[in-house]
Amino acid sequence: MNTTRLAKYLPILDWGRTYDRSTLTNDMVAALIVTIMLIPQSLAYALLAGLPPEMGLYASMLPIILYAIFGTSRALAVGPVAVVSLLTVAAVSKIAVAGTSEYIAAAITLAFLSGLILLALGLFRLGFLANFLSHPVIAGFISATGIIIAASQLKNILGIDAHGHTLPDLIGSLAHNLSQVNWVTAVIGVLATGFLFWVRKGLLPLLVSLGVAPRAAGIVAKAGPVVAI
Repeated sequence: MNTTRLAKYLPILDWGRTYDRSTLTNDMVAALIVTIMLIPQSLAYALLAGLPPEMGLYASMLPIILYAIFGTSRALAVGPVAVVSLLTVAAVSKIAVAGTSEYIAAAITLAFLSGLILLALGLFRLGFLANFLSHPVIAGFISATGIIIAASQLKNILGIDAHGHTLPDLIGSLAHNLSQVNWVTAVIGVLATGFLFWVRKGLLPLLVSLGVAPRAAGIVAKAGPVVAI
């Protein structure tokens, strides 16, 4: 197998020939930003899936390394996502209790089987099947997922105990335990949430107006949410 044909399966052999120091510098900046964002994100997604926080770190490191070798897109983000976390807890919680070794084993098995299915779909070029999912269906699914995730995190913001995997269950559990609100936790949670919304549009212009270089200001602005987390 010649190098050109091998590069079809290992794209790193193609773009690696033209890799230079300036590209390395840009990649190091990108890696720093991704690391800053990915650590708290992976911890949160692990908890969302009912798994120990360190599991999120394990699930974040390997995909990035492998995609750098086998991937072809420069804009695709890889690693844990909220939708998969919700699907995991919905499937595994039916056969095991969260926090137990059986739950972790079931989640690992589910991830392995899902990976095999995705690998088979890729080998048989079945990605076109996603074209049959209409935009309203996908948009509705993503919106519903966002609402459920936001509702599931209210218990942490309010400092109360609430359970449920569906929106009615979550709201009912929150309402039932509303008298147990921890006001210190609630105030900190609300302030942190407000800070996250402000950082998206307010931090970068503020840093630039203070004389910070645009590139440095952009890096700090992207890392700003970590302060709240």
